[in-house]
Amino acid sequence: MSSTQPGRREAPASAAGVPTEPSVREHASLLRLVANSVPALMAFYDNETLRCLFANAGYAKTFGFDEQSVLGRTLEEIIGPEANRSIEPYVNQIRQTHKPQRYERQLPSPTGTRWIEVQLLPHFDASGTLAGAFVLINDITRHREAERALRESEERLAKFMDASVEGIVFHKDGFVTDANQPALELIGYSLDEMRGRKTLEFIAPEHVAKVVEVMTARAETAYESAILHRDGTRIPVEFIVRTIVRGDETLRMTVVRDLRATQAARQRIHHLAHHDALTGLFNRTAFMERLDALMGSGRAGDAQGALLFIDLDHFKRVNDSLGHLAGDVLLQTLAQRLTSLLRGSDVVARFGGDEFMVLLQGAMPLADVEEVARKLLSSMSAPVLLEGRSISVTPSVGIALYPQHADTPADLLRNADAAMYQAKRHGRATHQLYDPELSRRAIEALELESQLTRAIERNEFVLHYQPQVRASDGRLAGCEALIRWRHPVRGLVEPDQFIPLAEEQRLIVPIGQWVLREATQAARRWRDAGRALPVSVNLSSLQFRDADFADNVASALGEAGIPGSALEVEITERMLMDDVDSVRATLSHLKALGVRVAIDDFGTGYSSLGHLNQLPIDRIKIDRSFVHGLPDNAGNAAIARAIITLAASLGREVIAEGVETEAQRGFLVALGCHQLQGLLFGAPTEGAPFAA
Repeated sequence: MSSTQPGRREAPASAAGVPTEPSVREHASLLRLVANSVPALMAFYDNETLRCLFANAGYAKTFGFDEQSVLGRTLEEIIGPEANRSIEPYVNQIRQTHKPQRYERQLPSPTGTRWIEVQLLPHFDASGTLAGAFVLINDITRHREAERALRESEERLAKFMDASVEGIVFHKDGFVTDANQPALELIGYSLDEMRGRKTLEFIAPEHVAKVVEVMTARAETAYESAILHRDGTRIPVEFIVRTIVRGDETLRMTVVRDLRATQAARQRIHHLAHHDALTGLFNRTAFMERLDALMGSGRAGDAQGALLFIDLDHFKRVNDSLGHLAGDVLLQTLAQRLTSLLRGSDVVARFGGDEFMVLLQGAMPLADVEEVARKLLSSMSAPVLLEGRSISVTPSVGIALYPQHADTPADLLRNADAAMYQAKRHGRATHQLYDPELSRRAIEALELESQLTRAIERNEFVLHYQPQVRASDGRLAGCEALIRWRHPVRGLVEPDQFIPLAEEQRLIVPIGQWVLREATQAARRWRDAGRALPVSVNLSSLQFRDADFADNVASALGEAGIPGSALEVEITERMLMDDVDSVRATLSHLKALGVRVAIDDFGTGYSSLGHLNQLPIDRIKIDRSFVHGLPDNAGNAAIARAIITLAASLGREVIAEGVETEAQRGFLVALGCHQLQGLLFGAPTEGAPFAA
């Protein structure tokens, strides 16, 4: 029996059950629908004639036909003679061997060349005779592009590894897979010796835990560690770790950066920041840190100590008579004598100039403290042979005790300073214990402040000028204005004896204005005499930060009737650190006037190198402490070379001060220093003699 659903006609069938012609058409339509739905290109070619008997829409369209017009055409007619010749070996192979064939080739298209993968699949009739072949084509362009990109990536990575001066190590699951030559040289192994070994084998034991932590977390980070050289040497390094995909592998790439030079530089910078460049003793900053640490611990316990403030008597006479080089040698000799007499726990510092500080830590009877002071006096007063002369300077020593005399570092320092002045008043070359009842320091400060105020009113200041010469030919290029105080009683007073107090009492601002006016007027007089010579003026931080400073400069230039290029102002590195935006604004105002700007005593402060590049600085002045000992002092030579190289890279000029010997001059000229200043070319001289 048979039944039909309502509304549906059952297809008639022959007695043999073969579908009628309409059913065949339906199957053909279904077959074409399926063929057109698959992403591959499909076709069937007759074996004898190589004519296309079937093709889906994608195949026909790819070669410029439709599903009907492609039928009956030969393979050569469809794909073209050139392509036909290239695939003929595969066609012959399938016809001869009756086995499937596969090949890849490029196929031109409107959007560019594509890569295709072609499969030829043999088809046999009922008798087993090869009737033809199905052609299946898949677009593999993206795969080929991916392979090309991967290959190029690996080539770039290989070139990067070869070109990099830093070590690069690849590792997977904690085992080394690859390393470049710098990494191998750094650790002392060959690639064959490293490959396959655990990365942890090459890590210093105290750093293994950190490395394991980073590896476990698969973190992409940078951190400092240490590796072990083949000979057992411990090498400080920085690891920069990244995860990368290389082919079908996920690897860890570690850049290994040798930190030995960096750490040495850090130690050098730290040393420079905390030690006096001339004597190697602690500087003021480092000493105050240790004093504060002692007194800070004392507030929580019973720490005790004694502070000895040492000032050399008449040291200026040595500089004036024998020059600063001889004075520097004397300071170095006295610094060595100081350290040789003290315990390892005691702290010695040079505060600057001819001032030294000694901190005796721990409880000591006053008699023992005074005995140390007497030994220091005796040792430091012993003659020193300088330039064939036996020179002797005596120290005056002030003593203040903690906690008896003060409970803060500043107060203890001030009281030791007052005691030192008491020693000077008692005839010098002696020591005095701080006397709270007779603190003459404050009284003298008030007297000197009053005298400074009167000095401005009475016009007691005078400018001396020191020549600045071109390094190339020694010709006069400018001068630096240096203030002196012609005191009615004390005679000519050097600036280091009154400028600190002037800054403390803010008298430095009117004094600085006087210097500006006097220096610009001198420049005017020189111009009138036929010599346009620029003059350089030192600025104090208070003067530089004054809101009216730039206007005062403009006023001084206007009154003198000279261009801004005739004036140069010298600022210290420390001034750059106060308020960068304000500093930049002030300097920009000065530059608008045409005024040149120099950094004085470069290398003795703490400025960032970034400031030199960001701020409108014209030139850098190498501090005399770095010129001292050139060219024999290797440390100073390295610093001078580094400063000149840095300045050249930033497009800044360089002038070196404190040049006193031909050897120093020759060395600095060879390094490329632009200008020189020092006793070799002339001592500071008053305006009229200088002009002559």
